[in-house]
Amino acid sequence: MTPTLVGIGLVAGLMIGCVGVGGVILVPLLTFGCGVPVATAAAAAMMGYIATGLTGTLLFGRSGAIDRKLALELCLGAAPGALFGAWAIQLVNPVAVQILIAALAVGAGVNSLSGRLRGSVERYSLRTTGAVGIGVAIGIISAMTGTGGPVVLVPLLMWLGFPVLAAVGLGQAIQLPVAGLATAGSYLVGSLDAHMGAQLAIGLVVGSVAGAKLAHGVTEKTLHATAALILVATGVMVVLRLFASSLPGV
Repeated sequence: MTPTLVGIGLVAGLMIGCVGVGGVILVPLLTFGCGVPVATAAAAAMMGYIATGLTGTLLFGRSGAIDRKLALELCLGAAPGALFGAWAIQLVNPVAVQILIAALAVGAGVNSLSGRLRGSVERYSLRTTGAVGIGVAIGIISAMTGTGGPVVLVPLLMWLGFPVLAAVGLGQAIQLPVAGLATAGSYLVGSLDAHMGAQLAIGLVVGSVAGAKLAHGVTEKTLHATAALILVATGVMVVLRLFASSLPGV
């Protein structure tokens, strides 16, 4: 077992459990910190998210924070989207994928800092077609970036007026089809490192359990501020590393 991989999973899992957006830091840490190729890092991350999806869904579902009907509709769209995304990542320039990851991280962080993601009492109603369509888009983006689903879904739902815990709960549930089918797709195309994925899963599960408990014990303002700062820093780090690698002699 590699302590570094478990540690990376632990940090990401803690954020996933707290605010549902920690997965965006996982692939950059693996690629820049450990030198893992983007496609391999994304595939291993997805394998780890199967475990966090199960753990998070059980924890948030038991507390009544998950809208089961909406979760099912989102998952129905996310399943085929994730399978397609796992295949499509083999055809996309890795730099483009990393830029997308940076954009997701910075976008989620800035929105949280601006106060737009605090939710409201009135919840926006999603029709079945809209929920399935959102699920498809999330499945594709998540599988291609190794972010698992919550990093896209949670900020979107909170912007639409969903309470924080309800949005995070749905973010946990959508990891199941996204991670499961993306992992299957990665295995079929030969980009899955199961040993790496298993080690990440250990850290992710421990971190997500601790994060879920923390999410119920601290204020939303504290959760948002901490996650936002980490997300923005991650996005900036990705951009700076890409810029540095493009310089002559670097």
